[in-house]
Amino acid sequence: MPVTDSIADFITRIRNAGTAKNKTTDIPYSKLRENISKLLLDKGYIKNYTVITSEQFPFIRVDLKYTADGRHSIKEITRVSKPGRRIYDGKDIKRYLGGLGLFILSTSKGILTDKEARDQNVGGEVLFRIY
Repeated sequence: MPVTDSIADFITRIRNAGTAKNKTTDIPYSKLRENISKLLLDKGYIKNYTVITSEQFPFIRVDLKYTADGRHSIKEITRVSKPGRRIYDGKDIKRYLGGLGLFILSTSKGILTDKEARDQNVGGEVLFRIY
């Protein structure tokens, strides 16, 4: 059965791999997923990611990050906007958990965190939240 919500699939694969204490997880490639992976790497939620195109179907291999005591670095990752109900936020985007967590948005300037969107004075679709 084909995946209808690629971002929810991305989030679920990362959440499940972290719960299972896997070192890596493979996610089917798309430009959007690559941009989200880059943002998660920049914010320190994952160790690294690699785009692998040598196979018949390209994919992204995400290296997960754990704390010194073996806990997954992502405590919570939840989809906000869904295909049946899109959630948009304007230029006055609220903070998630008082700034401890992040909202990830799809804006006209690309994939941004809530702080970056406020700084650039843009709004967009709230894809998911992460802590």
